[in-house]
Amino acid sequence: MVEHQRKEKYGFEDLCKIVRILRSPGGCPWDIEQTHKSIRNDFIEEVYEAVEGIDNDEPAILREELGDVLLQVVFHSDICTTDGQFSIDDVITDLCNKLIIRHPHVFSVDENYKNVDTPEKVLYNWNEIKKATKGQKTKKEELSGVSRALPSLFRGQKIAKKLRKSGEAYKCDDSELEAKLKAFEKSRTKADLGKLLFTICAAADNADINAEEALYGEIEEIINET
Repeated sequence: MVEHQRKEKYGFEDLCKIVRILRSPGGCPWDIEQTHKSIRNDFIEEVYEAVEGIDNDEPAILREELGDVLLQVVFHSDICTTDGQFSIDDVITDLCNKLIIRHPHVFSVDENYKNVDTPEKVLYNWNEIKKATKGQKTKKEELSGVSRALPSLFRGQKIAKKLRKSGEAYKCDDSELEAKLKAFEKSRTKADLGKLLFTICAAADNADINAEEALYGEIEEIINET
């Protein structure tokens, strides 16, 4: 057993220390044997539970779930510290540098960013700086930068938005939607269903509707009407 004095208030360093104790010899057998992959889905679940706290406007739930998300960040970082890869301080350093670099209108006197005074300009610069720092020189490299771990509906709309902003909008008017639907009704194949779903994602982007939220809302309606 580890003797650990309880406090009324804990800080970030306390959390890191507790996780280190749990994962050290003599700590918790379960925590010690975990890997990035073994707790991958836990990470996803905790994020979704935090989002549910936001959706339901429940500060107490959000507070708890944000703590669980933070635990995942510290836990994964501690695994990497043990493996000699990086520490939580490295994670924080990278994040701080990213925030400074991508907000030159706030942290820099660069005249090129002096008049960045609208959210639209900020987002444009953020994306341009992101492409530059990640070395994304081609459209394929930029599209590949959209995380493959995202829900496919969410990822599809992000891809459609990037195509539209680059001037290569995916065709998604009424006639195209009807054509894709008829093709799927005829073939009933995964490939044609994928084309239909992506066309819907592109149509949602053109209409400035969040496809993921739209489907979520419809599912809730179906449940409530049952």
